[in-house]
Amino acid sequence: MTYIHERPDWPAFRWSAEALADQLAALRHRQGRLLGRMEGLGFDLRAEALLRTLTEDVVKSSEIEGEQLDSRAVRSSIARRLGIDIGALAPTDRHVEGVVEMMLDAAHNYAMPLTEERLFGWHGALFPTGRSGMTRITVGGWRPRSAGPMQVVSGSYGRERVHFEAPDAARLPAEIARFLAWVEAPDGTDPVLRAAIAHLWFVTIHPFEDGNGRIARAIADLMLARSEGSPQRFYSMSAQIRQERGAYYAMLERTQKGDPEITEWLSWFLGCLDRAISGADAMLAEVLTKARVWEQLRSLWLNERQRDVINRLLDGFEGKLTSGKWAKMTKVSTDTALRDITELVALGVLRKDPAGGRSTSYSLQTDLPGQG
Repeated sequence: MTYIHERPDWPAFRWSAEALADQLAALRHRQGRLLGRMEGLGFDLRAEALLRTLTEDVVKSSEIEGEQLDSRAVRSSIARRLGIDIGALAPTDRHVEGVVEMMLDAAHNYAMPLTEERLFGWHGALFPTGRSGMTRITVGGWRPRSAGPMQVVSGSYGRERVHFEAPDAARLPAEIARFLAWVEAPDGTDPVLRAAIAHLWFVTIHPFEDGNGRIARAIADLMLARSEGSPQRFYSMSAQIRQERGAYYAMLERTQKGDPEITEWLSWFLGCLDRAISGADAMLAEVLTKARVWEQLRSLWLNERQRDVINRLLDGFEGKLTSGKWAKMTKVSTDTALRDITELVALGVLRKDPAGGRSTSYSLQTDLPGQG
């Protein structure tokens, strides 16, 4: 098997500009329209939209690699770093803080040069203990030759399938130097296409022992921020890739086993990005709904626990809300939880769901106090 990085014309990527022209133009139009809509929001709504997007980006980028982060901890970490008031902050650990630090640095410091040192810093933030799971890895440095071939593998032990093998470790300094020089030297290619190329290029080099996918997506985010000239992100490419993970890996594998003609990869990336921007419409609707709800509830006196749980319901609470879940979330007794809920039912904020008895659950009332 000959991989793309083993071809004599690597990395002289080429593509059909004509084949991508209409797709790219439509995407750029939608990208501009979304930014215009968001700029028209008030400060608080824009901050909430930004917080939602960044939280989803961090959580979903980790999910792609099979890692589950606590979304409330991620949200709290981002809010604290951006100075956004969200009330009570959830506790975070150094791993969550590291992932958030990397993603925010990519988006907010998009104009800063991408250097080896910066990549090492991102890698160190992803692996603060120097381990990937139970395995000690080289952190803040390229994978060593002693680690052996870097392969992307699936399947059970003894029946593994190799999807891709990265360049030998001895090639990494020269490969990374060439990549970083290209990143910092605009060549007239549309910046969105450059984001797609950068993602593919970096993940193909695969310079670290672990974390290459997350860093490749952070680099794409940085390049997309450059394409918009703004650090504020209102769509999540990582969340969309998470939804299309199977197609994402299949496209990467097909491209990495091909030659540097990458029109198909670029078209897939543009389509995925377009769908991510479409997803921002739903997110904006939720942000506006949340603002409307709190506007309707502003005259009511609610304790901190009640405000916290209402926010959780508005942020996409999974499953049914019960007194037991309330007690666990707010760290109070079941009796106190039931009192909190009963007050909200009496105020018309919550309604009891039809099923009763031991399975009694509650939902946010659609006809809230103050609605006409």
